[in-house]
Amino acid sequence: MRVFVTGATGFIGSAIVRELLDAGHQVLGLARSDAAAASLAAAGAEVHRGSLEDFESLAAGARACGGVIHTAFIHDFSNYAPAAEKDRRAIQTLGTTLAGSDRPFIVTSGTLLVERQGPLATEEEAPNPSFPRKSEEAALAVAARGVRVAVVRLPPSVHGDGDHGFVPALIAIARQKGVSAYVGDGFNRWPAVHRLDAAHLYRLVLEKGSAGAKYHGVADEGVPFRDIAGVIGRRLNVPVVARSPQEAADHFGWLAHFVGIDCPASSAQTQERLGWRPTQPGLIPDLDRPSYFDI
Repeated sequence: MRVFVTGATGFIGSAIVRELLDAGHQVLGLARSDAAAASLAAAGAEVHRGSLEDFESLAAGARACGGVIHTAFIHDFSNYAPAAEKDRRAIQTLGTTLAGSDRPFIVTSGTLLVERQGPLATEEEAPNPSFPRKSEEAALAVAARGVRVAVVRLPPSVHGDGDHGFVPALIAIARQKGVSAYVGDGFNRWPAVHRLDAAHLYRLVLEKGSAGAKYHGVADEGVPFRDIAGVIGRRLNVPVVARSPQEAADHFGWLAHFVGIDCPASSAQTQERLGWRPTQPGLIPDLDRPSYFDI
């Protein structure tokens, strides 16, 4: 299948591109810069110039392919609402182009968005309507127009070489502050997945996923945040300390909202439906390597 991938040169998207190519698919990757275009060409993918705000380029990419994987998102937490709106409009544009064609469309969301009802967030649960990101609502809207859309929810930590998400931000804060901190007792839990396991899941959803289904890219159901802080402290040789919820904002800045969240999630249904089995290292052994701490 020829697959249009947005975010194709990103941390997760580049792993998806490699996974698809190695499985015999063709990839048309969205590139907004010369550097991104060169990276895609070097990987063996076709280049499609454009951006999330260029709706004509998004529609053209979708028209040219037998399936679409949408991973691009502008991760600007200081300007999150506009970023979420651009994502919603991109999904709307891609979905409109695919309507009535039975071509698969995979939309990316997050387990943090789930309104958890039980011990673990499951695939059946709905997204929290108060969260600004509306990826799943946008997917539902295009599904109503006859689009064969599925959602992949990723956990707050997608880890591996090249990670530039929450965990590297925590490492940078620990370096700056001279301590590695957690909030309260630190027993709140984060789910996690290795980027290569996540990439494999996207391919399985593309090839075998059901229309309207939600899938969880979760390998570690819930890693205690205290364990994450402990590895960071040991690797940086700084104290590991507790911060109260009131002190968290000053210590963690924009990350304060996330570090205290208890958000364990399950992928049991995803694994049963697709036969997906994570095989890469979990978050703690992956984090406990020198490469995460190289400056």
